[in-house]
This record gives sequence, C-alpha cells and structure tokens, in this order.
Amino acid sequence: MSEYLALLMFPALMLLIFSGIQIAFSMIIVAAIFGFIQFGDVAAYQLLTKIEDTASNSILAAVPLFIFMGAMLQRSGIAERLFEAIHMWTEKLPGGLAVGAILMGAVFAASSGVVGATEAVIGMLAIPVMLKHGYNKGLISGTICASGSLGTAIPPSITVVVLGPVAGVSVGSLFSGLLLPGLLMALLFLIYVVAIAYIKPEMAPRIKTESHQYTTAEKIRITLVALVPTVLLIFIVLGTILMGLATPTEAAACGALGSIVLSILYRNFSWSVLWESSIKTANISAMILLIILGGSMFAGVFFASGGMATVQSLLMNTGLTPWMIVGLILLIAFIAGFVLDLISVVLIIIPVAMPIVRMLGIDEVWFCVAFLVVLQTSYLTPPLAPAIFYLRAITPPEITLKHMYWGVIPFIMMQLTVLALVIAFPQIALWLPDVMGGPSWR
Repeated sequence: MSEYLALLMFPALMLLIFSGIQIAFSMIIVAAIFGFIQFGDVAAYQLLTKIEDTASNSILAAVPLFIFMGAMLQRSGIAERLFEAIHMWTEKLPGGLAVGAILMGAVFAASSGVVGATEAVIGMLAIPVMLKHGYNKGLISGTICASGSLGTAIPPSITVVVLGPVAGVSVGSLFSGLLLPGLLMALLFLIYVVAIAYIKPEMAPRIKTESHQYTTAEKIRITLVALVPTVLLIFIVLGTILMGLATPTEAAACGALGSIVLSILYRNFSWSVLWESSIKTANISAMILLIILGGSMFAGVFFASGGMATVQSLLMNTGLTPWMIVGLILLIAFIAGFVLDLISVVLIIIPVAMPIVRMLGIDEVWFCVAFLVVLQTSYLTPPLAPAIFYLRAITPPEITLKHMYWGVIPFIMMQLTVLALVIAFPQIALWLPDVMGGPSWR
C-alpha cells in the first residue's frame, strides 16, 4: 500500500503549486509530509541528509559561476557590443535584424547558460531597433523567444549542469551531445527568418538608411574587438570541458574570472557592476539551489517509499514497446514544461525516468538530449510558455499576447523538426560524445 501512497505525491505537489506556493517549498512540504507518514521520525534524518548531499555536490558549484559570468557580460555592456558587431554584418540581409538577434542568442547562450537572462538581454537590445524599422510584431516575438530559448539547447546550459548529476550522466557528455542539435536548431531558425523575409519582405523590411557607414576594415576591427575576446571566453569554458581538460566547475570558474577580465579590458568594469552582478548571482543561485534541494528531498522520499518500483511495474504492464514508453515520458515532460520551470521538470521527472530508460536499454546521453529538446520546445509553447512571460516583461504595449502566440509557432515547428531528427538519427546526439572521448569518457 505504501508504494501506491507514494504516487499521491505528484497530485499533492501540483495542488500546492497551483495554490500559489513556490515550487521549491512545495516539493519540500510534500516530501516532509509523506516522509513522516511513511517513516515517522526517521524521515527527518533522511531529509537532512539531502541538504548535505546537495551542499557537497561539487558539480553544482558551477551553477553560480555560470550565472555570474552571464551577469557580468550583461551588466558590463559586453552583450551590447556583441549585438552591435553582429548587427553590422547582418543588417543588409533579408531579415537582417532578426538574423542578428538569433546569432546573438547563440553566442550569448554559449557564454551564459541562463535562459531567462539570454532572452532579456537580446530582447532589450533588439526589440526597439526591430520596431523602429517596421518588423512584423509576430516575427519579433518569435525571434526573441526562440533566440532566448537557445540558452537551453546550446552549452553551457545551467539546466544541463543540474540534469547531469540527477541523471547520473557526465555533464561533459551532455554538453557535447547537445551541441550539434543546438547548433542545428539555431541554423533552422536562421533559414526560416531569411526565407520569410525574402518571400514576404513587408514582414522584415530591409534597412535602407543607416546612421553609420562602415568600411570593411572598420567592420573587421570592431568585430575583432567585440567578438573575438568573447568567442575566446566561450572556448575557454566550453572547449576545455569538451576536450576533457577541465571539469564543468573548473571551466565555469575560468569563465567567471574571464568575464571580469573582459569588462576591465573594455573599460566597463566598476565596483557597482561587480556588486550588481554578485547580487543577481546570489538571488538566482539561491532560487535554483533551493529548487534542487526540494527536488532531491522529493525524489528521496518517493524512491524510499517504493514509488519508483510501482511506476516501473505500471509502465511495463501496459504492453507498450520501449520506444512508446520513452515517448510517453517525453510527452509528460512536455506537458510539465507548461506549468513548471525547466529545472523543476528535470528534478521531478528525471529521477523517475532514468532507471526506466536504463532498464529498457536506451542510451542515456541520447535520452537526456531528447529530453532537453522537449523541454526547450515546451518553454516556447503557448498558452503557458515561460518564454512569453519573460517577453511580456520587456516588450512595449503594442506587442500583444496574440502577436507572441502566433509568432512562436513557426519556431516550435523547427524545434519539433530537430527532435524528430534526433529520434530518427541518434548519432546527431551521440557522434560528438564518442569522438571526444568514447564510452569511457561518457
């Protein structure tokens, strides 16, 4: 009976979340109540052990470091320099401003890893310029949401740093496995924007008059100054992880230090910038780590109560094939992404899903990459798309929810295309991990 009681933890959790209680506290409350029902006073020791496990997890130390790196790049004006440098080269292309925003999203995602921060930075820089030049409001909305969502699909992603230890999979393997699908997604976004701007030029008018006329030599100089140091920072962070030269935490520390060095070199460093970045890092890190702690407590009680064995038994007795079971798990993750933030979905579903995935003989890295693509798609999908809520906070009133909902649909289709490709051709996710280090490294 206790194992079936454990299944009630999920509806109890949803009830608390929809009652307005924060996700982290909802998970802690449910874990405490069901823990004491099942195990009595022993549950207190079990829950306290989870605090120690979370605090001593060295991989999670990368979370505040990646957040600090992104905050410094944003606060010190480096992100603005990047946008201007990219914009110079793309402004004369069909849909050039949108192309620049997507490229900016890819670069900033690779140097930040924080989804909301990426979308906010790109939106604040690109939306006023795109509105000024008469871009279709739906296209603006879709472009900014899709660009920001690349923070999940292009490493280093905070979601991946959290998912790796929970799934028991190397973070380096996940970074390398996610890289090609992430870049493929960005490429599809670019192709769509250029195609729609070429077919329907009224949606993305070309810029006819420019406030600055740059010679090729000036463009190269500005690009070298703005883009090359940031790309070098990305290589230091991502390259060292992929080549096995550094752990994610070590690489994140180098990235955090590198962001400070860049702000000094660009003469944008100040104590106020450092303080604001540190405060933002502390706030976001505390929120994420508290959610991780709550998820660890929730999963611990669920496993100890026999809930995992019950779920496995129920799934195996349905008569579904292994691929249908995996599809069902991904569908549940997609639906959960409507109402929960990405990290919460990881912490609730992955501890339950991974033992089933291993038992079915499915490649762990492939499943985690497909899971992340599904999460990114749910991040964009109306009506409860988190990407749209981020966008509403930074857009002027003339861009309405209707524009946003219609604008993201083509980009959702492209994300689903990438998911279909990853499912049909698993080597898209598995080739690079094998090349970088083989099964032992993974």
